[in-house]
Amino acid sequence: MGGVHLSKEKLARGFLVCLCLWSFISLSYAARSGVSKQKFEVKKHLKRLNKLAVKSIQSPDGDIIDCVPITKQPAFDHPYLKDHKIQMKPNYHPEGLFDDNKVSSTRSEDKETHIPQLWHRYGKCEEGTIPMRRTKEVDVLRASSVKRYGKKKHRTVPLPKSAEPDLINQSGHQHAIAYVEGDKYYGAKATINVWEPKIQQQNEFSLSQIWLLGGSFGQDLNSIEAGWQVSPDLYGDNNTRLFTYWTSDAYQATGCYNLLCSGFIQINSDIAMGASISPVSGYRNSQYDISILIWKDPKEGHWWMQFGNGNVLGYWPSFLFSYLTESASMIEWGGEVVNSQADGHHTSTQMGSGRFPEEGFSKASYFRNIQVVDSSNNLKAPKGLGTFTEQSNCYDVQPGNNDDWGHYFYYGGPGKNENCP
Repeated sequence: MGGVHLSKEKLARGFLVCLCLWSFISLSYAARSGVSKQKFEVKKHLKRLNKLAVKSIQSPDGDIIDCVPITKQPAFDHPYLKDHKIQMKPNYHPEGLFDDNKVSSTRSEDKETHIPQLWHRYGKCEEGTIPMRRTKEVDVLRASSVKRYGKKKHRTVPLPKSAEPDLINQSGHQHAIAYVEGDKYYGAKATINVWEPKIQQQNEFSLSQIWLLGGSFGQDLNSIEAGWQVSPDLYGDNNTRLFTYWTSDAYQATGCYNLLCSGFIQINSDIAMGASISPVSGYRNSQYDISILIWKDPKEGHWWMQFGNGNVLGYWPSFLFSYLTESASMIEWGGEVVNSQADGHHTSTQMGSGRFPEEGFSKASYFRNIQVVDSSNNLKAPKGLGTFTEQSNCYDVQPGNNDDWGHYFYYGGPGKNENCP
């Protein structure tokens, strides 16, 4: 019988086909195992974040609010907090001219209207629990990685006296702020006008907040932040939401938004961080405010946060920080947006109401009753209040002072316009 003779070319072709098939199978397997590894990582992360609830409330905006026992919240995943005794109220509370129970203004549009969160319509959490916005798989998958979920990118703090404007613009963040520096600050307060700015792209956001900063603007910057934000990337929608943030290493590894890592200890059963604020202000229509106060307890050293009329939310334990263990060296109030456009072009993501400050009340967004906490734990008017914006044709800031609003400023803008290409 004659043997089968294969030419070298046919053998080579056969070998290549086998190799291609093997590569395809290997790549498919790698892709599948990569996907399954990512799914495993996401599921593990969700298990860490979403604690066992005693009750869950479905919010009309699609959120699920879990009522979690106060001792089971994410803060206690931190190794330093394993044996921490929760402080249920601050030892000291700052006092000052614009206390919520001493409203100096009689004009109805100036008074803070109570702003409920949307989920309140369908229930509430009992004493001894805290409301936590449940994180969904789709939320984590929107992040660049499981590790970066719930974290800000580097270089997001405005540098008012920076001599390197290129550095600021490269970071893609733009600001319109008022600030104080050059003293020791033990807290800050403001009443912040709430809007729902339009966001151009999914990976952009718009926020209005207070920053308490310690240290240099290098790799070890300490920051505590709170305010309202619209962030489709983080929350999956365009709702205006209450938020907090902290970092002790310039946004590199430490800290996060809200309760998305261990750190902040919440004691309040009524307010959910990251939940929608409703209603919001309308152009030439009703105006809505939120008041935020952050201060350092001189006895324990923790940084406390209050939201609105007497809602003490909780505290950041002092050990989380290096520079902020003593005091803040700079306070900033104002707006920030992400501009993801390249080559000097601008996004049309709005800051504040999306209107320039000169338009004034019921059109432009504002911060009012701006105060700082001094070493005697008193709320005082800020001395030497400066303002800063990278490009005033895109977003601007205008300060003022009167008997009703104390130190205030209007701020914001539309971003891209005929004077801001």
